Amino acid sequence: MNNDNKYSSHNHHQVHHAGHDHSGHSGHSGHSGHSGHDHHHHGSFKELFLKSLPLGIIIMLLSPIHGFKLPFQFTFPYYDIVVAILSTILIIYGGRPFYQGSVDEFKQKKPGMMALVSLGISVSYLYSIYAVIITYVTGEHVMDFFFEFASLLLIMLLGHWIEMKAIGEAGDAQAELAKLVPKDAHVVLEDDSIETRPVADLKVGDLIRVQAGENVPADGIIERGESRLNEALLTGESKAVKKGPGDEVIGGSTNGEGVLYIKVNETGDQSFISQVQTLISQAQSQPSRAENIAQKVAGWLFYIAVIVALIAFVVWMVIEDVPAAVIFTITTLVIACPHALGLAIPLVTARSTSLGASRGLLVKDRQALEIAQDADVMILDKTGTLTTGEFKVLDVKLLNDKYTKEEIIALLAGIEGGSSHPIAQSIISFAEQQNIRPASFDSIDVISGAGVEGKAGGHRYQLISQKAYGRNLDMDIPKGATLSILVENDDAIGAVALGDELKPTSKELIKALKKNNIQPIMATGDNEKAAQGAAVDLGIEYRSNQSPQDKYELVKTLKDEGKKVIMVGDGVNDAPSLALADVGIAIGAGTQVALDSADVILTQSDPGDIESFIELAHKTTRKMKQNLFWGAGYNFIAIPLAAGILAPIGITLSPALGAILMSVSTVIVAINAMLLSLDPKK
Repeated sequence: MNNDNKYSSHNHHQVHHAGHDHSGHSGHSGHSGHSGHDHHHHGSFKELFLKSLPLGIIIMLLSPIHGFKLPFQFTFPYYDIVVAILSTILIIYGGRPFYQGSVDEFKQKKPGMMALVSLGISVSYLYSIYAVIITYVTGEHVMDFFFEFASLLLIMLLGHWIEMKAIGEAGDAQAELAKLVPKDAHVVLEDDSIETRPVADLKVGDLIRVQAGENVPADGIIERGESRLNEALLTGESKAVKKGPGDEVIGGSTNGEGVLYIKVNETGDQSFISQVQTLISQAQSQPSRAENIAQKVAGWLFYIAVIVALIAFVVWMVIEDVPAAVIFTITTLVIACPHALGLAIPLVTARSTSLGASRGLLVKDRQALEIAQDADVMILDKTGTLTTGEFKVLDVKLLNDKYTKEEIIALLAGIEGGSSHPIAQSIISFAEQQNIRPASFDSIDVISGAGVEGKAGGHRYQLISQKAYGRNLDMDIPKGATLSILVENDDAIGAVALGDELKPTSKELIKALKKNNIQPIMATGDNEKAAQGAAVDLGIEYRSNQSPQDKYELVKTLKDEGKKVIMVGDGVNDAPSLALADVGIAIGAGTQVALDSADVILTQSDPGDIESFIELAHKTTRKMKQNLFWGAGYNFIAIPLAAGILAPIGITLSPALGAILMSVSTVIVAINAMLLSLDPKK
């Protein structure tokens, strides 16, 4: 079955599903990792950081750090009032996103990172303003924390900028897809003149002209013209596909040498590319189990930090004085910011989603990656999944010395010349590939239930099934192949073996599954002979004559045995089992059912991509664990240190150092996520 047609026929319905039912999710991708801090609504952190930087530098140059005056610092009369005014401007401008974020968090009753940052900057700012007032009221100098306040705010803004940049660079698969569709289309008007119109303004029924070398602007049907189209985006076939009037074309495919006139049949949300983008945004906006753990840990950290900070404040007030207590309190709040933690999972999944997309994997449900690495069994459909799903000539045998092999192929192609049957078409295209001209037949007739017969050059030929021929031929034929015999005046002169060929990557996939201790089982609706042929070739267990119900029962039985099951199918008759399996993988994306039932879609219909999926599952889960360790682990060491637990032996952390340490962990997590990669395709 040709993949492109399969896609297009379901396009309209499936997009309706993808484009509307889930539209609510797509906007929440920011939420998942950031406890409600929405990137767009808080403005650009790059701009905030760059505009806050000069203010922050002036404050740090004028303020002593933690009571020490550094060589680069200078003072003048009333400098502290200038610093207080600049700090007020800085907290209002640079602190805004943190306060907005913490309001969101408290509204959701999930205080986390933003609440902690807001607490840290508020405490240091308010205490410093109080210190300036007391200094002027009593004449006694009270130490302020303007240096710590400014450095913390700048580092937090910088951290967010790095984070946003990293999330952006984690790969925007949607933007990549959008690039495939041109901005403008050449619309043919009634008087045959051409009007250039933005693609967004195209309507169903418009006639558009696509010149050689241009990308097709919308899904449609060719009215006039012939060309070869590169549909690698859609089918994974690097070879250009020949198309002419009546054939469907997909927006984003590249036109080869001819000029095409195409009638638009899908636009905007209904188009193939738009629907793939919707899928990607759904995949990226679903929180996974690991992400939920990260959210919980961030919440715990907020409460732990506040409690430890309060204990530190009380203890240090008793042991020393208020300024010392404030220093330890602020440091505790600063260092506990679960910034790296909020970043740990979203960065890995964003990177993982885009890596998958580059390999033709659309991961609709991110949990599929976490589940797949523990899988025990993979059930694979045969036709169209492990095999090409198309009849091909596997072998031509010569059974009579009077003829050459070329002559037999010419006769086979000639006698099948008038038939549109898939078997006939595969024989004709086999002759074309060998550059053999079909023999010219004077007449061709169908023999009901047996084959065809015809006359050529005064001879009578028949191409009939082995059963109709009735005699046994002693010859080797490929496993699972169907044999047709070419007969001349009742003598067998040649035979053609036809079959459904294994896809080139199927054997590699089976090897990879066995290496990962995943047991492959082939479940097919095909007969015993065809099923056995493919299964023996692949060296795997199989079940033949399977109805959709049988496949469903097989998945159910294995699950009842406590096994984790991955089901791979083409999404139509396999829908029930795709939905029931722990992870459903649909080959040949595009059927409505594939979209609804599967967790993962292989856009290129290549079983080798399942190998990439298993590898991606293992590597993604490993990176998530590493990042959770970095994001949370360091906090549990740093918080007690910040609270001054080791102060009696002279080890303390200043708020500025706390902020630097926190940012370093964020950068480590970001770099670690970016290092997620897949082995090159063999």
